Amino acid sequence: MTQINAKKIIVAYSGGLDTSVIIRWLREETGAAVVAFTADVGQAEELGGLDEKARATGAEKFILEDLREEFVRDFVYPALRANAVYEAGYLLGTSLARPLIAKYLVDHAVREGAEAICHGATGKGNDQVRFELTAYALKPDIRVVAPWRIWNLKGRSDLIEYCERHGIPITATKEKPFSVDRNLFHISYEGGVLEDPWNESNRDMYTLAVPVEEAPDKPEYVEVDYESGVPVAINGERLGPVALMERANELAGNHGVGRIDILENRYVGMKSRGIYETPGGTLLHVGLRAVEQLCLDREVLHLRDELAPKYASLVYNGYWYAPEREALQAMVDEAQKPVTGTARLKLYKGMAHLVGRKAEKSLYSPAHASFEADEVYSQADAEGFIKLNALRLRLRKQLMP
Repeated sequence: MTQINAKKIIVAYSGGLDTSVIIRWLREETGAAVVAFTADVGQAEELGGLDEKARATGAEKFILEDLREEFVRDFVYPALRANAVYEAGYLLGTSLARPLIAKYLVDHAVREGAEAICHGATGKGNDQVRFELTAYALKPDIRVVAPWRIWNLKGRSDLIEYCERHGIPITATKEKPFSVDRNLFHISYEGGVLEDPWNESNRDMYTLAVPVEEAPDKPEYVEVDYESGVPVAINGERLGPVALMERANELAGNHGVGRIDILENRYVGMKSRGIYETPGGTLLHVGLRAVEQLCLDREVLHLRDELAPKYASLVYNGYWYAPEREALQAMVDEAQKPVTGTARLKLYKGMAHLVGRKAEKSLYSPAHASFEADEVYSQADAEGFIKLNALRLRLRKQLMP
C-alpha cells in the first residue's frame, strides 16, 4: 500500500478522467475512507449522476455544494474590478475557481473529520499550486495528497487504460484526450491535439462561443449597467450574479465573442497552450473599462492599471488568500466606488465593440474637451505648463550636449 497517513481523505471530485481513477486508486492503495466533494461552479450538465458514479468507484460519501453565486460575486466580480488579465488576454476563469473549491474542500474536511484532502491536478500544472496554497493558507496543518506526484501512472493514456481495466465509465478517449475545465465564467481546453501549437482547434472545442463563421451577420447591441464597478443589469433588467453571468454568456457567445488561443507561461516554469472561451466575461470586462473611463480620476486609473498585471499574476499563481492580493483588492474596491454608469456594446463576429458609455457623475466635461470656442479653458495657460515640464529636459541638454 502507498504510505499515506490518513484514515479519511476528501477528494475534489469532478467525475472526469483523473478523479474517477483517483477514488479507486486511493481505496486500493491506501485503504482510507474516501469522501468525494464536488463544487458546483457552473459546470452544468457535468454534474448529473456524479453521486452514483463516485460511490461506484469507491467513495463512501458524495457531497455536492452549489457555489455559483459565491463564485461570481466574491471571485469573478472582484477580479473584473481589478482589470485582471493574465498575459495575452486570459481572464483567469480556472484560476478564480480553484481557491473557492479549495476553500470548501478544507471546510468539508473539517466537517467530515478527514485528515487529508486530495486533488487531481498534475505535477506539471498550476492547479496543484492553487489548491495547496489555498489549503495551507486556510488550515496550516492540513495534509495534501496529490496522486499525480506519487503514483506510477504516467499520462492520460495510462489513466484511460486503468479505467478500462476496472470498468470505470469515462468520456475521454485516446483519440480525444484533451482536458476540459468549465465553470460559469469560462471553459478551457488543454492537451491532446493542442500540444502542437501549430494545430488548429477543432469544432469539439466550441461550447460557450460559436465559431465566428457561424455567428449572425447582423450585429446586436447590448447595454450593461454597473454600480461601484459591479455589473447589476443587462439591457435594463436587474439580475443577480448567476443570472447575469448566464445572460452575458448567452448574448456574447451567440456572436463568438471571448475566445482566445494562448501559449501561456505556467507558474511551474513551462509554457502551455490553452483555448479559452469567456464570452460573458469579455463583455463585462470591456463594458466596465468604458464606465471607468468616465468615472475614474486619471491617476487612480493609471495606478490601478499599473497594479493589474501584478494582481492577475497573483491570482494565476494561486495567491488568492495571500495578504498582498487582499491589500490590492482593498485598493481596487475603494477606487471602484464612483464607477457607476452604463456601457453600450455592439456584438459582431467575435468582437464586443464599445460604442457608447454614460454616467451621472462623469468626470468627462464636453466644455473642456471641445475643439470649438469655450469659456472654461485658457489655451494660453498651456505654454507655461509645457515650459515647466520641459525644464529638466532643457537643462539636461544644456549640461550634457
